[in-house]
Amino acid sequence: MKCAQRNRRSMPIALCALSLLCAAAAPAARAQQQLIHSEKSLYRQVLVYEEANTRCLCFTKQCAIGRQSCVDLKAPDRMVFEYTHMMLGALYLNPDPRSILIVGLGGGTLPRTLEKLLPNADIDVVEIDPAVVRVAQQYFGFRPDEHVHVIEEDGRAYVRRMLRGSKRYQLIMLDAYDHQYIPEHMLTREFLQQVHSLLQPQGIVAANTFSSSRLYQNESVTYQSVFGGFYNLKSANRVILAADGPLPPMDEATRNSHRFDAAFRQLGFSPQEVLERFTTRPDWDPKARVLTDQYSPANLLNGTEP
Repeated sequence: MKCAQRNRRSMPIALCALSLLCAAAAPAARAQQQLIHSEKSLYRQVLVYEEANTRCLCFTKQCAIGRQSCVDLKAPDRMVFEYTHMMLGALYLNPDPRSILIVGLGGGTLPRTLEKLLPNADIDVVEIDPAVVRVAQQYFGFRPDEHVHVIEEDGRAYVRRMLRGSKRYQLIMLDAYDHQYIPEHMLTREFLQQVHSLLQPQGIVAANTFSSSRLYQNESVTYQSVFGGFYNLKSANRVILAADGPLPPMDEATRNSHRFDAAFRQLGFSPQEVLERFTTRPDWDPKARVLTDQYSPANLLNGTEP
């Protein structure tokens, strides 16, 4: 997953969900993990570990608070984390997006995979940390090219800058994390309204969040306040699929899923497994308070008012 600088006051954001950090439950520290790269960037410690046939990007020693991205060294096209399968569920709602924005790079799993699935797509990837970009290229097989472009910038700043121009996206994927959770300024209604405005008509947003956290209720009503109803896909992580305009119905999603049967199986999962996670049933408190730039996660978790 991908990251942005965080204020220390918001560190407790996911205290009850640290074991779910980023893409999967955090593994216990294992002595057999071999550290193959370590550097201190402007934003974090960037670490790469190998264990058996798996190489992982982590922001804490021994991946103690979770793994940001992993690759299977024997089968590099296999998508290791289940959340990435659910993120590709966005293609069930729009199977052929030609303009894609991914906020957050990590090891580059999503842009690498999307380029193979959608060779005609133009993919912009925004990553705040140059060290993460270097590590993705050196250790995880990520290669920018004429179809995949990397912009080293804060994700919210990039969205705001793009709104001053004419470029709009058919698919926007939000996958920005620091070592604990989503950067606070990318959780608010104001940010999501900007993301909504950056969509083309009938465009789709896919957002990777936690399936269980102290912010779950507030995140849910915040997305609902901007997009209305959305598909809620849950495993260890929760992926929100929202749209500009009415959500494509399940029968349309089902038809589109068949287009990816062979391709997704080559990536290591079944399209049906993802489809079965689609639901629009609210499982949150509709009276929870919407997150805003004035009422942030830090306000909520620290019990303070703006």
